[in-house]
Amino acid sequence: MTKQRRVPLRKCTGCGEMKNKKELVRVVRSPEGEVSLDLTGKKAGRGAYVCHDIKCLRAARKAKRFERALDCPIPDEVFEKMEEELTLDG
Repeated sequence: MTKQRRVPLRKCTGCGEMKNKKELVRVVRSPEGEVSLDLTGKKAGRGAYVCHDIKCLRAARKAKRFERALDCPIPDEVFEKMEEELTLDG
């Protein structure tokens, strides 16, 4: 009898829904303090998750949820770059 593996769940910072980790995009703050999208999910640093939806990213930005989750201020250029990457990826 094979043991059922648990699927890791994460909460989207935009909509607040719990989803499968593989369905979400990780936003990471590196040890150097740089914030970026982590499309592989393997970068070192503190992470927060958001859906592949631009609306969720904008909702999280408006409510300053990334700043709270990553414990640092995030410049507008970083959000613009993340929006570009999300639209290219999705």
